[in-house]
Amino acid sequence: MATDIKDTARAVEAAAVMGLLPGRPRLLALGEPTHGEDALLDLRNELFRQLVEEEGYRTIALESDCVAGLVVDAYVTSGTGTLDEVMERGISHGWGAFAANRELVRWMRAHNVRVDADGRPASERLRFAGFDGPLEITHAASPRQALTALHDYLAARVDADLLPCTAETLDRLLGTDDRWTDPAAMTDPSRSVGRSAEAGELRLLADDLVALLDAQAPHLNGAASRDDRDRARLYGRTATGLLRYHHWMADTSPARMTWLVGVRDQMMAHNLLALAERGPVLVHAQNAHLQRTKSSMRMGGKPVEWWSAGALVNARLGEEYAFVATALGTMRHRGVDTPPPDTVEGLLYALPEDRCVVDAPRLAALLGDTPPAPRVSPWFGYSPLDPAHLADSDGVVFVKDVPRTRHR
Repeated sequence: MATDIKDTARAVEAAAVMGLLPGRPRLLALGEPTHGEDALLDLRNELFRQLVEEEGYRTIALESDCVAGLVVDAYVTSGTGTLDEVMERGISHGWGAFAANRELVRWMRAHNVRVDADGRPASERLRFAGFDGPLEITHAASPRQALTALHDYLAARVDADLLPCTAETLDRLLGTDDRWTDPAAMTDPSRSVGRSAEAGELRLLADDLVALLDAQAPHLNGAASRDDRDRARLYGRTATGLLRYHHWMADTSPARMTWLVGVRDQMMAHNLLALAERGPVLVHAQNAHLQRTKSSMRMGGKPVEWWSAGALVNARLGEEYAFVATALGTMRHRGVDTPPPDTVEGLLYALPEDRCVVDAPRLAALLGDTPPAPRVSPWFGYSPLDPAHLADSDGVVFVKDVPRTRHR
């Protein structure tokens, strides 16, 4: 068995990852089992550089606020702002502080700048995207930014009589942003404004603005650049997604949390499908968001299940979506020690390589009908590999030991 497993292992290189796949996917998803460990982020950066140089990849998408990500993309493509500014404003969840994320953005900007003043041609420039909604664990953003940006885009390009409302009407219905971002609403639905009369009217107006954007596509195709049109579509997806999320924040039924986590992954999926139109894209996020199977967790002592963004995208793209999970052996600074030998991580930990990529379906076949025992992590922030889902991945990147992360 050990020899057979060793035969499935390869060096962690883009060529080895691509060798597991039937062709070059439009979306290549690299999962991570925990957030913020620079050893794993450095590995991601290495793979992205190789994919750019060897496979023609031009876009990377991170599990970060999709609207804030426009700030990073503007810096990467045209040098707008400073590196310090974009790392603070353009990557959500506090992850702009991670050294490896900073190095990724710095390298992308450097790659896009050539000796001549014009830089690389637009078709060759690297692009950055966030694909998460403007959501945090404790709250969701106000829909103001996305709604007003979409309204402004349309107001500048279509007959005013076609607009379903004025900017002043949106401002009145939105009210103050702190009404939307109250962290108490996450645990107390009565504190949410998501089912107020104003929120209901905003959902209808957002729907009409998106419908107008679609209806005017032939005109807008000639009146705005593709980047402008893509941003408008992003604003539309974000506005309708946020209003739907806030609607379910105010719900009191047992389905509330299932709806909330499901809406978030649906927003992620819609953003990924839009990015796939650029293709090809390297996607990086937590394994649970990218796997082809249902995701699950316990919240408030109760199990919650929903279809992941990866499952939703896979249903649309088929073989043009690929998923490679990441697992690790130890993360001792988090209390995650050597994995038990009867787990998948334990079997991979016995290999001589410090890191490797393995053919997941082949490994699953070698393990037979009785999968290894699931690993149990003593730290909530690390999600062990689920052996029952091994065959649903295209590959597994395994990192034997993860040292303490460094700071910027």
